Amino acid sequence: MTSPIQLLFRGLTLSALLLAPHAFAQSLVKGIVRDSSGASVVQSPLVLLNSAQTIAASATTDSKGEFQFESVPAGDYMLVARRRGLVERRLPVKVTSSNSTLEVTLDAERPGDSVTVTASPGFIDRLESASQEVNLIDRTNIDQRAKSVTAQAATEEPGVAWQRTSPTISGIFVRGLTGNKVNVFVDGVRYSTSAMRGGINTFLNLVDSSGVDSVEILRGPSSAQYGSDSLGGSIQFLSPLLLADQNAPWHGQFSSFFNSADTGYGSNLRTSYAKGAFGASVNLTGHRANKLRTGQGIDSRSAVTRFLGLPSSFAFEGSSPDTAFTQYGGNMRLQWAPSRNSQIITNYQRSQQDGGKRFDQLIGGDGNLIADLRNLMLDLFYVRLQQQNLGLLDQLSATYSFNVQREERVNQGGNGNPRAAINHEPERTRVHGLQAHGNKRIVPHWTLFAGGEYYREAIAAPSYAYNPATNLFSARRGRVPDNAKYSSGGGYLQNVVDLLHEKLKITGNVRFGTTNYNSRASDSPVVGGVRLWPDDSFSVNYATFRVSAVATVAPGFNLVGNVSRGFRAPHITDLGTLGLTGAGFVVAAPDIAGLGATIGSTAGADAVSTVTPAGQVKPESSMSYEGGVRYRNNKLSIQANVFVNNISDNIVNQSLILPAGAVGKFLGSERITSQNAAGVVFVAATSTPVLIRTNFDKARIKGFESRVEYKPSRNWMIGGTFTYLNSRDTRTGLAPNIEGGTPAPDGYLRLRYAPMAKRFWIEPFIHAANSQARLSSLDLSDRRSGATRTRGAISNYFNNGAIVRGLVANGILRATGETLAQVQNRLLGSAASAPLYTKINGYATFNFRAGYRLGEQQDLMMEFENIGDRNYRGISSGIDAPGRGLFVRYAIHF
Repeated sequence: MTSPIQLLFRGLTLSALLLAPHAFAQSLVKGIVRDSSGASVVQSPLVLLNSAQTIAASATTDSKGEFQFESVPAGDYMLVARRRGLVERRLPVKVTSSNSTLEVTLDAERPGDSVTVTASPGFIDRLESASQEVNLIDRTNIDQRAKSVTAQAATEEPGVAWQRTSPTISGIFVRGLTGNKVNVFVDGVRYSTSAMRGGINTFLNLVDSSGVDSVEILRGPSSAQYGSDSLGGSIQFLSPLLLADQNAPWHGQFSSFFNSADTGYGSNLRTSYAKGAFGASVNLTGHRANKLRTGQGIDSRSAVTRFLGLPSSFAFEGSSPDTAFTQYGGNMRLQWAPSRNSQIITNYQRSQQDGGKRFDQLIGGDGNLIADLRNLMLDLFYVRLQQQNLGLLDQLSATYSFNVQREERVNQGGNGNPRAAINHEPERTRVHGLQAHGNKRIVPHWTLFAGGEYYREAIAAPSYAYNPATNLFSARRGRVPDNAKYSSGGGYLQNVVDLLHEKLKITGNVRFGTTNYNSRASDSPVVGGVRLWPDDSFSVNYATFRVSAVATVAPGFNLVGNVSRGFRAPHITDLGTLGLTGAGFVVAAPDIAGLGATIGSTAGADAVSTVTPAGQVKPESSMSYEGGVRYRNNKLSIQANVFVNNISDNIVNQSLILPAGAVGKFLGSERITSQNAAGVVFVAATSTPVLIRTNFDKARIKGFESRVEYKPSRNWMIGGTFTYLNSRDTRTGLAPNIEGGTPAPDGYLRLRYAPMAKRFWIEPFIHAANSQARLSSLDLSDRRSGATRTRGAISNYFNNGAIVRGLVANGILRATGETLAQVQNRLLGSAASAPLYTKINGYATFNFRAGYRLGEQQDLMMEFENIGDRNYRGISSGIDAPGRGLFVRYAIHF
């Protein structure tokens, strides 16, 4: 029987073949630019950008504030207008065969423009008419939110949440999914790699916020548009535009900030030149975060709290140790238009983090002595050729990219054992990418967009161990096989039809893709006469689709519906991981072949065998259904939607079960140190059970998302966001073992006062979240959430880390005079293990933000954060949130 995907694809292809291309006359686009008082704005540079953000036309207002673009081909464009001292405007413009007249108002206050360029590739849409739910985070919001790392820009948005594994590395939840279930792009170039971990994105924050013009987060499966890994959505970083200004080609900005919560500080300098056919920009940035003071100076999951039952003040007072780091880098961008219809863009970004540590594996969780994140580095380069009116195509874009991501993790396990091996795991992922796409307007209300891409990855992951007791070095099995290869590619087609005089827009997407993985035993060191990993390979082909409809019921009132299939091919992390991750020590099927391994019923020490043999993982897929309403007029803006996302063959972490007698055997280079009666095994690297990645759950995530803004007058605005998520395993009704867990219901409420003709604005706001009691067995065992402790782990810390820190002497806990057995019984009673927390506590914080414009060229912004000094954290965060603090940012434009 023919599948819906095949039918949709055949229909789109047939339509494209039957309809002959039409040529449309070029049009005149003219208009006027005024300020909020109605006065004409002279010498204002304007540009028309096409969907690839290529400059289609440019102009400057005359002495009457008027402008015009001549001979503009029919199509969808974004108009960008600027004037020093006023806020930039971005407006969608639809050019038809008739001339267009526009009116643009520039204001000193942010107008709240909402134009997306990523929801439907190749198209420019207002958010209220976009085919997918999108969070548009502009430059102003980035400056206000990203106080320490880029991922903070996602806070205060519906449907998304900030996940912070350590002070340096983060992830962004999109509809309850994060890590390798959400893909990331920079200017349309794939930034995600097959080395991504399950619950975090190690390199996300290396896309420094100072070099980002805006962030667009697509909520809901986006695999049909953006390929594998987009089960939850897609994160799109967009670079600043280089807009030609014939009167003032040189522009620049210097900004500096201070954040009292971590006594952090930093600055960036950006300069640009754009005139005629050429443009160039350089951005240099650097910032330092020092020790973070959390709410009330408490670390809620400190090793001394988890394993000894003592307040974190016994380990440190005030600011948390091992939370400081330095980040620096920059980027350079060049663009050249050899003709009116062509443009060449090159972009190079370099970023590095030094001094980062996994606080949750140190005193903030496991109590280990070493957990370094050394030399996190990014080199990202691309060159892009964009051509308009090429043969039958309205637009063609071709890109080559080169992406290098490096890190070295250095860990010593044993809950603070100074004699444990110190493992070094350097990794370097190199990715070469090619992509091309083009579009064609068949008739005025019907446009086809098609393209394809191919990415080739190679991972260098040599690993070694140092034994402090013997001073000897030895080769070991790294987290992933050294010299593993991974490739992915695909082709896609998008069809957009405007019907009923633009009252109904239907968008259809289909994609066919492929992925391939292989690692070779011949690349492995020989230790004890045995290769550290076997030959392994995997390949899969897939198809995905998305169909959406946006109906305009009345001016400003839209209804939207969306059905989409998501897909995620297993990564190298799924297929070949063996080592310490955020969730614990994880193994892959090839490394336990022949051991009689089975899958555990949970991810905790209480697991029993399901009798299911441990085998190689399969791809994940999802079916998502959603509907929503959007309404906007001069005073009121409402966006609300509901969705259901059904995830099949969910790749999760479950406890590894081995036959009795496994103690002493090796998992890669790690020796099994203990095994309980049910067969659950442990290694010295972590106190939680060894985990196996497997297709186990069939998960369902349901949610409600909303954003409301009301302006009773021009000076006042009240608004807020709210997100509710519920996830469960459809077989058991329990929370599924999705790495990262599910964020609690969460919302923001803000009141903004920005008086006309004044230079200041103020904005008090509240952030509140309900408690999250639906924790999976993986969440409960995760050091970052439930922080399960076992009798063995308590013993390890009591006899190692606690002695090193001077908390235990002569077998006695000095603070209470207890022996080890007494501490174990006080914390666990008669149980063998138990979580420190069985839920993530709810909270509410009060905050105050304000800004002041110092003339036309200088801005000052400040925020009093967490005024009540509340102690809290989100799910799977490895550190508590910042306590009471003051953030100040100053910027000068020239």
